[in-house]
Amino acid sequence: MAMKKGLQVSVTSFPAAFLDGKDAVIIAGMESLVISGLIFQDLCEDPHLFVNGISSHDLHQGSLGNCWFVAACSCLALRKHLWQQVIPDFNEQEWDPKTPEKYAGIFRFRFWCFGEWTEVVVDDLLPTIDGELIYCHSNVKNEFWSALLEKAYAKLAGSYEALDGGSAADAIVDFTGAVAESLDLVQGKYGEIISEQMKLFEDLLKVHRRGGLISCSISASSGRASEAETELGLIVSHAYSVTAIRKLRLGEGLMFSFKAEKLFMIRLRNPWGKREWNGAWSDNSEEWKKVSDSERKSLGLTLENDGEFWMTFEDWCKNFTDVDICRIVNTSYFSIHKTWEKKMMHGAWTKNPEPLLNRSGGCFDNRETFLQNPQYVFDVKKTEDKVLVSLQQEDRRKYKKEGRGDSIPIGFEILKVEDNRSCRLHKLTVQERVATSPYINTRTVFLRRILQQGRYVLIPTTYLPGITTKFILRLFTDVPSKLRELKADKPKRTCWSLLCGYPCRVTQIKVHSAEDLQKQDRSGGADPYVLVQCENQHVRSPVQHNTTSPVFNTQVIFYKKNIDSPIMIQVWNSNILCDQLLGQAVLAASPSDPRERQTLQLQGRGGQAAAEVPGHITITVFSSDDLAEL
Repeated sequence: MAMKKGLQVSVTSFPAAFLDGKDAVIIAGMESLVISGLIFQDLCEDPHLFVNGISSHDLHQGSLGNCWFVAACSCLALRKHLWQQVIPDFNEQEWDPKTPEKYAGIFRFRFWCFGEWTEVVVDDLLPTIDGELIYCHSNVKNEFWSALLEKAYAKLAGSYEALDGGSAADAIVDFTGAVAESLDLVQGKYGEIISEQMKLFEDLLKVHRRGGLISCSISASSGRASEAETELGLIVSHAYSVTAIRKLRLGEGLMFSFKAEKLFMIRLRNPWGKREWNGAWSDNSEEWKKVSDSERKSLGLTLENDGEFWMTFEDWCKNFTDVDICRIVNTSYFSIHKTWEKKMMHGAWTKNPEPLLNRSGGCFDNRETFLQNPQYVFDVKKTEDKVLVSLQQEDRRKYKKEGRGDSIPIGFEILKVEDNRSCRLHKLTVQERVATSPYINTRTVFLRRILQQGRYVLIPTTYLPGITTKFILRLFTDVPSKLRELKADKPKRTCWSLLCGYPCRVTQIKVHSAEDLQKQDRSGGADPYVLVQCENQHVRSPVQHNTTSPVFNTQVIFYKKNIDSPIMIQVWNSNILCDQLLGQAVLAASPSDPRERQTLQLQGRGGQAAAEVPGHITITVFSSDDLAEL
């Protein structure tokens, strides 16, 4: 999300030591001023990387429209273990006036760049006007970590110019490798529905307590100009960092926002280091008189115009429109908190005139080409599992000077497919469309879903077909998902194919349900499951408990080597000692068979001439002699 628009920049030459001579920008209205580079030792008498440690108050935005970057840095400064990843060996990099001969004039920073930690090295030449830093700087004149970090990030992006407008979530991901989720507070009606507001508060509180980073902003819609100030002192189209989330205890008998003796509070910081909220619970408001001195001290309340302020969560939901939640997903087995299983895949949308080779088919609306995208299969092993999916496209800021710096609208679909599928999808028949992400022109798209047991295909796409770029896909599940790309269009021919034969027909089956099965216990129920077999392959569904009319929704695909091989669908009752056959149906599965849903009478053992038994089974069958049709 671009936080600032309309700011014109132009590139001028710079000494070679300054980001290879490519990275100085002149801000509109400053063209007549002379921008020069100064080694930071020339800017003050006692320069340091850090002065009295690192704090979210260290940073102040300069002349560049990158409040989003400064807000992300403010979030980063709250987490020691995170900023030490970005600024490695910080003690060794510190300027020591006692041993100036050890100073090399270079600084190292690390960023999580497209799935890998990348080291960026910069010198100590910083852009100034009249001896003053013009971009990000500290509130302490002789502290330079923020200015040097900004320079390293500009080098990663291609230029300072590339940092003019951006997303705090993108910067936080680059600092930490976090998983970013963007929420629209207006669309979600968090300012209106108290129950949703409370769920969001608890979610953000958990994210913050577990080391996540959060930023927020107010969109410039509804006639509000960018960087306009609201009546309550908030800045439109401006990124704020969330520095604390708390439940505040009030004095006895006081009843506030949520009809309790606790007030739900959030603390924000303006990257400008000034201009604060002036509504309820602002620094000098009457409400603070109702809070004890000890509680104020524990909150770290300051009555200075330093850009940091508290507000109620209810007011926050009503005044802000967008929030970026960056979760540090826990994948460590040595943790008291929930541990996630992570899989990451690198991929690309690529064009090819041959449909089977094309991998840039666009979103689901492009029905003819949608399946001509990369496809990834994964399994949900539990009865149900919460799944986190993050799709991140290649950083396009490096193309900003060419006018191609905006992110491409991307998203993804999740389809429930056959439990034994191992080849690419070519036609949607019995599969279920279970989840669709938002399609938006942000670098990262995120989705949380609870999925039922089974096999799924995840299809990342651009919104329009024919667009090419790279992406990374991250999947987090409770148990291993075996995420992998589907590359083959049909079973691979091997040397064993000459001896054992190669498939000549493909059949898809969906077993929807069974009805009126024979009762198996005193309570009048049963514990049925379905078993589908063909040649030497079989797929078994989960057991449905205490029912004679189970819903299976089990999908199967078979590649038959012998077209005369029947497909057998059996319904069994699960018992402790020995399972019992309740009935079966035998199918020839010919391409000429009906493709509509059909209900079949169950039979006993003995093939087509077997006697009928109680119960029916409802199925859908597709068959084809073209192995790449289904």
